[in-house]
Amino acid sequence: MLKQDTIGTSGKKWQQIEKAQWLAQQSVKRSYSEEVLKPILALAGQFTLEQYGQLHYAQQSYVLMALKSKDWDPNKATVLVTGGVHGYETSGVHGALRFAATEGLKYAQQFNLLIVPCVSPWAYETINRWNPNAVDPNRSFYADSPATESASLMKLLASVEVLLHMDLHETTDTDNSEFRPALAARDAIESKEWAIPDGFYLVGDQDNPCAEFHASVIAAVQKVTHIAPADESNRLIGVPIEQHGVINYPLQSLGLCAGLTNARYACTTEVYPDSPKVDPENCILAQVAAVTAAIDFVITQG
Repeated sequence: MLKQDTIGTSGKKWQQIEKAQWLAQQSVKRSYSEEVLKPILALAGQFTLEQYGQLHYAQQSYVLMALKSKDWDPNKATVLVTGGVHGYETSGVHGALRFAATEGLKYAQQFNLLIVPCVSPWAYETINRWNPNAVDPNRSFYADSPATESASLMKLLASVEVLLHMDLHETTDTDNSEFRPALAARDAIESKEWAIPDGFYLVGDQDNPCAEFHASVIAAVQKVTHIAPADESNRLIGVPIEQHGVINYPLQSLGLCAGLTNARYACTTEVYPDSPKVDPENCILAQVAAVTAAIDFVITQG
């Protein structure tokens, strides 16, 4: 956790020295190689494995891997599933892997599937929102991105036309206790907190609202886990709800992963893993349910 009283000066943005101090506080807590890369490699019989980049951080190096349909056909529509843009959001990573392992072949005949289970491997290992340069990859999907994680994924998708993009995330208690205070310290801004929603919700695109699509996903997910209720102000994370379990953001202008393509259907899933009503397996199943429901909805649209 960020020790705010040891980094920087209140009211002043971090410079390189403060970022280095923050980085020195981080440590590896789990293995990308064992928990993510090994399951990806185990899917070689079902998918084509593609290394789309590599991260080099000090003494550490990480390969960036994607799973692609073996029978990739430019005449098919493409479904993109991403996870681990924020490395600490565990069910996003393992939800993408579980979807690939259990449901991928079901849809591979009808669609090109492109699954990127872990966009930010260093952040996965250190259970972080940022990369080692104190940059948030999920605010960095734009030209000349400062995040190699984001730039590498954009390069992979440069010539891919995507119909559906599901970006798998979590909202955790540490958003308020650690990551929002860290953002406030880094950027010398007021630290804002809001009630962490207890349950699953979606973040759609306010510039491309797809209410029927979102409703279909919520209806499917609520068979697996509970949907977050709005707060007393009829909001989730400070944003007015569009419908039960759904809020909308300007995905592209914020540089969010869900806005990096021109997909007809795109949204971010948000699971709440700290709820007493769930466990890690339930969180993974909620992510899989969201992805399958989204694809099923696209199928019904012809």
